[in-house]
Amino acid sequence: MHLEGTILRGPDFDPVEGRVVVADGEIVRIDAATVDSDDVILPAFVNAHTHIGDSIAKEAGEGLGLDDLVAPPDGLKHRLLRSASRDEKVAAMARTLRYMESTGTGTFLEFREGGVEGVDALRDALAGEGVAFGERAVDPVVFGRDDPDVLDAADGYGASGARDADFDAVRSETRAAGKLFGIHAGERDADDINPAMDLDPDFLVHMVHAEEIHLNRLADRGTPVVVCPRSNLVTNVGVPPIRGLADRTTVALGTDNVMLDSPSMFREMEFAAKLSDLPAREVLRMATVNGATIAGLDRGVIEEGRDADLLVLDGDSDNLTGAHDIVRAIVRRAGEADVSRVVIGGEEVVPRTD
Repeated sequence: MHLEGTILRGPDFDPVEGRVVVADGEIVRIDAATVDSDDVILPAFVNAHTHIGDSIAKEAGEGLGLDDLVAPPDGLKHRLLRSASRDEKVAAMARTLRYMESTGTGTFLEFREGGVEGVDALRDALAGEGVAFGERAVDPVVFGRDDPDVLDAADGYGASGARDADFDAVRSETRAAGKLFGIHAGERDADDINPAMDLDPDFLVHMVHAEEIHLNRLADRGTPVVVCPRSNLVTNVGVPPIRGLADRTTVALGTDNVMLDSPSMFREMEFAAKLSDLPAREVLRMATVNGATIAGLDRGVIEEGRDADLLVLDGDSDNLTGAHDIVRAIVRRAGEADVSRVVIGGEEVVPRTD
């Protein structure tokens, strides 16, 4: 397989006209050449924080604050998850997976409630069990919780927050298993940030209320952070200091609970870019390679030898044509309607229709 157009090559997304050659799920060659295509080729998105089980309850809980919406064990989302059947949850997740895949997300880091059963339900949704539109190619990194045996089924452990429980033992178990440990911190206030950092997590999520002492500690420890600014705005907890975080550590973007926001990395990028006024290339890294780095994956950059997870946009769409800075245009104005093709693991999952 080969794709032709303007290639956003390497970690700086340098635009190069030519073709990307793919074989056996890998980028094997990038040729600079004159081609007859207006397409723009970039890495597929890595959505670095999701809760897609919430797909059963989109836009529920209007007017509720953070604790009433999502705090375990009796926030609205947890009550709705308990009341829904397994089939309902699998079908709802499968629809979200299809949406993510069709809009250019190749990988997502999922904090999965419900223990081993919750992880298994997600795997069934990916496999297309009981869902008419079949198996999905989008690749999960699953962080389980709520069950002492969940590490056997998941890729890591996703803790709700240091104020919710004592996570020392499970952190030790996760490390012994050679798996990833992530934890929410600084979403409601700053009180749980230092306790979360004391666990030496592989990454933190949110950090809305990070203060200078926490930012300096992040820099000293090199702990990555995933920010979800649209979600934080919806739950009325504030917005993260994205620029301050990015100045000190690796920052990735996530869309958080599907109950609150669509899992659209286009929308998350635009909001983060306009909120922080960071350079467009930095925001695009937050949506691609930074999340892959957190998960220890070899994708998110168009380079030889990398995984072939690619997103192709129509550079001649009504929305993108005439762009003077294509990277800035992708970050601040591109959307689902501009998607031309999606390749995940070297396989085309969204082909051109023209």
